[in-house]
Parts: sequence; C-alpha cells; structure tokens
Amino acid sequence: MSDEIKHECGLAFIRLRKPFSFYLQKYGTVLYGLNKLYLLMEKQHNRGQDGAGVAAVKLHVEAGNPYLNRIRSNAQQPIADIFFKIGQEIQELEKYQPDIRKHADLMKGHVPFLGELLLGHLRYGTQGKNNLEFCHPFIKRDLVPGKNLALAGNFNLVNTEELFALINVDPGEFQKQSDLAAMMEVLHHFLSKEDDKNPNNANVAAALKKAVPLFDGGFTVGGLVGNGNSFVMRDAHGIRPAYYYANDEVIVAASERASIRTAFNVGENEVHELMPGNALLVDVSGEYKIEQILEPKERRACSFERIYFSRGSDEKIYRERIALGYHLSKPVLEAVDYDLKNTIFSYIPNTAEVAYFGLVKGMEDYLNQIKIQRIQSWGNDITEEKLTQMITRKIRQEKIAIKDVKLRTFITEDTNRNEMVQHVYDITYGTVQKDTDTLVVIDDSIVRGTTLKESIVRMLARLYPKKILVLSSAPQIRYPDCYGIDMSKLGDFIAFRAAIELMNERGMKNCLEEIYNHIKELQRTNQLHTENVVKQIYKPFTTEEISAKIAQLITPKEVEIPVQVIYQTIEDLHESCPTNLGDWYFTGNYPTPGGNRVVNKAFINYYEGKNVRGY
Repeated sequence: MSDEIKHECGLAFIRLRKPFSFYLQKYGTVLYGLNKLYLLMEKQHNRGQDGAGVAAVKLHVEAGNPYLNRIRSNAQQPIADIFFKIGQEIQELEKYQPDIRKHADLMKGHVPFLGELLLGHLRYGTQGKNNLEFCHPFIKRDLVPGKNLALAGNFNLVNTEELFALINVDPGEFQKQSDLAAMMEVLHHFLSKEDDKNPNNANVAAALKKAVPLFDGGFTVGGLVGNGNSFVMRDAHGIRPAYYYANDEVIVAASERASIRTAFNVGENEVHELMPGNALLVDVSGEYKIEQILEPKERRACSFERIYFSRGSDEKIYRERIALGYHLSKPVLEAVDYDLKNTIFSYIPNTAEVAYFGLVKGMEDYLNQIKIQRIQSWGNDITEEKLTQMITRKIRQEKIAIKDVKLRTFITEDTNRNEMVQHVYDITYGTVQKDTDTLVVIDDSIVRGTTLKESIVRMLARLYPKKILVLSSAPQIRYPDCYGIDMSKLGDFIAFRAAIELMNERGMKNCLEEIYNHIKELQRTNQLHTENVVKQIYKPFTTEEISAKIAQLITPKEVEIPVQVIYQTIEDLHESCPTNLGDWYFTGNYPTPGGNRVVNKAFINYYEGKNVRGY
C-alpha cells in the first residue's frame, strides 16, 4: 500500500499444558513458551509497529507471591525491546546462579514472565495514540485471584460511551480515549459477579455471554484470569481474524494462521479458524473447549486481510492475491488496446508483488492464446525463424519503482518537504521506450492518493512513457472503517474527493447540503445508526467516472502524460476472496449499526470542517 494507514493489531496466546520441567527435558530449555511467543509475535509484526506488550500468569503460586505480570513497550522495535528486557532479567539471575536455567522451579520462581499462560499483543495506534499506557495488554488487579484480568485484542468498538454508562462507570480522561478500557470495565464487571457466585472459579463463558453482546464493533480479544482460566473470543460477524492450534503440550491462538504454522511447524489442516461468535476457553487444568458465546451473524470477515494486512505466506491468502491480480488482466488488456508489445508491467510497493504475479499470469494466458492462434493460422507456412520469434515472445516486466529508506528531514517548509516526498520512490532509468511504451503499475489499494501524486506518478513520468496505467487490486475505498483500521475521516479518501469534485462540476452542491440536513435530522432523533446516508454522494456517478476523476487528482499539474486508474470490481473481489466478504469500506454496507453512525458522523465532521475522527 503506497499510502500508509494505521491498521489492525496482532494477538498471540499460549497456554502451556505441561510442567516447565517437561519442556526443559524435551526441548532443552525452560523458556520454550516464551520463545514460541516471541516467534508468534515476530511472525505477525506486520500487524503492529507502534507498540507491543506481554502478560503472563503463573499457576499454583504460593500466597503472597506475584502471579500476574505485564511488560509493554513503545520503543522503535517494541517486540525486540520487550524480549531483550526479559532476557536481561535472566542474565542478571545467572550472575548469582550460573546454572539456574537447568532448574525449572527456580526459573519459574524468579523470572516474572515465566508463566504457563502467555498473552502477547502488537499494536497499531488506531486511536491515534502511541503512548505506552495505550499499549495492550491492560490489566485489572484485585486481591481475589479470580478477579484479576489481563486483556488484549485486535478491535475497535464504536460504543465506548454507552459501555461505561451501562455499568455506571465515570471514565477518566485516559479511559475515554480507549475502547479496550471500556471493554475491560464491562468484562471485569461480569467476571467479578460470576466469581462472587463461585469464588475463584468463575464461569468465564457466562461472563462473556453477558458482556460481549454489548460490544458494537469487530474484535478478536484474548484474556488471562489470575486463577489460571483464559479465553480468546471472536465477534459474531467474524470481522477480525482468529486461529488456534492445540496438542498435548500447548494451546495456541493468533491473528494469523501462518504465524502458528511457522512457529510450531504444523500443517494447514492442524490450525483451525475460531469461528464467528465462538470462544476458545481454557480452564485452570489446561483443558479447552470451543463454546458459542454469540449467535453467529452473516459472515463479514475483513477483505483487507486478504488484500493487504495479513502476511502473504499463508497459502490461501497467497492464492487469493494471485486471483486479485489475475482479475485485473482483462480491463488492462482493453486499456492498452491489446498491445502487449509496447506495454511494460511493474508494481508499487513490494506488498503488491503477489497481485502483480497474478496480473502477469493473466497477461501470459492471453499471450499464449495469441501464440496458438497465430501459429495455427500459418498452416504449412512455418519456418524455424517465425516459430522461434513467436514462442519467445514474453510479457515485458521491469522493476520500475524502488522505495528508498523512509526519508526523514529537518526541513519544515511545506514546499521543501514536498520536494523531499517526491523522492520516496526512485525509478529505474532506461527501461521505457520514450513516447512508445505504456507503463502499467499495480498497487494493493489507493486510499488517499497522496503518495501517488507527490511521488510515484511524478517519478514515473520522468521515464516519458506514452501512458501511465495505475491499477488497484482493491476496489475504491469510499467509506470509513471503524472495526480495526484507522480510516475514519471521509476527506482523506481520494474516491470521496473525486465524487465531491464531480458534484461541484455538475452543479450539484445543493445535494451536499441536503445530505447534511438529512444526517443532522437523524442525529437529532438519535437515528444515526439506521442508514448510511453518504451512499447518496456516489449514487449519481459510475465507478468509471469516479476512477477517471481520481486519475486527474493524482496527476501533478506539470505532468502531461495521460494517467488512467483501474480499480478492482466488487464482484471480482468477492470471487477472489470468497471467505472474506466484509466490504463496507468499498460498498458502505456496514455489518453493525455502529458503522452507519460512524460514516454519518464522519460526513458531519467533513461538512463542518472538523478534522476529527468519526468515532
């Protein structure tokens, strides 16, 4: 994705089912669980680089000794920072007891994070705050072990104010800014009530069944209870991903299937998806079960997971990204008038590489058809030279755009900063035939279009192609997201700005005022959640008209080379990613009422000139 957006988070959960002495004997280290947690987190580091945290619960600890510990970091490399500090503690112990690693019980007693229950989290600052106190896990402490709770998740909630009100909590300034704080208060409230019924052995499923239906949003959340119970829970629509694996030694859950497969070297079919509305519940004895907490609703798993967020090392995601690129081959052929001889293909940035492979495969399939037809048309008039020339024809591929290290500059003047931004991407000179070749580049998605305009298109134009064709493996992003991705301001989206430009050009400014008044009336009657009024902005225009206007918007004034933009269609997106049909940022069809509230609020903010979030 050439435009950086804040998105997603990553979760890693481990429950060791054997004594530490078992792992010492079998694997040669008492740190087996921590090592695996590190791997799980590193293999998901793409999901969060603003901060990280780890919580650990120790079982069967003597009274008076700590059993719940937490460490968090917002350092530049937070995962490395956390595990470096844990390692330092162990090294400090070894100064006085050099062979302590050979003694499992001593290690458990002296290393704070050597717990049987481990919860790791990777954070992107979806709330716009990267302060350490916003990093998960959050913890709630109590003198009663069963009322201690560590909580972390991959989610956004859009009804935090209502949640605080439901349990009569007056949130502080920090809590108001954190949806996890609201979730923590509600979960802890019901967990405490269950613990009162059954001291130190609360019915976690019962607490979840009372708390979770109150959450409006998309979420995968993991929790550790001080008495040794634990859980991982997924929302009813399956918006946020969750997978788990269990054997006799360990129970694991994570946000990505591939991270579990890599960390534990297991096959695809051994890692299971935690289905929507279900919870993975693990009791103090290490026994687990999957229990339905919420009635599953229409599956709306986030399609951006497949387009961009999740790592492409998962075989299903890899195939789906290939399909996304392949589906773009037909409109591209039409756009270049089937002239592959004078067309060069490339991609920006590196995360679009797999979709690029699919695009090239589509081109190769077409070219192979042409080869067969041409050879058949020759009849007996075949020479070795003609045959060689035909079968050696290939799709022209070049590494055109190269992203340099992230430029950091002391320059503060806007004009000079823009000059620096132009050079975020560099180009490979000598690859394009001037005024002859069409240059086709594919991106994962086009969100704001800023990088395209300020850097990429300018740089590509220096090669003087006949035409620049920019492809997006995702459809047009038209609406805010409120379920994990920090895309909440309508004015940021280039598709929205394109629609507004078209309205202005066609004398439809009064439509915006009508939409604003409609939304304000909904707000007055507390009905913002009932419909997505912003859809009316796009209704008068075809997708092609908006794409054409986007092409104008991303073309710098000084660039005279024609620029065309082609987006993935919604239909081809669903065909490519059949299990992840969540598409509200493209279609405006939100899975929960909170989505409609957010998009309508976002339009009010835009219309009133407020540069604030929609939730």
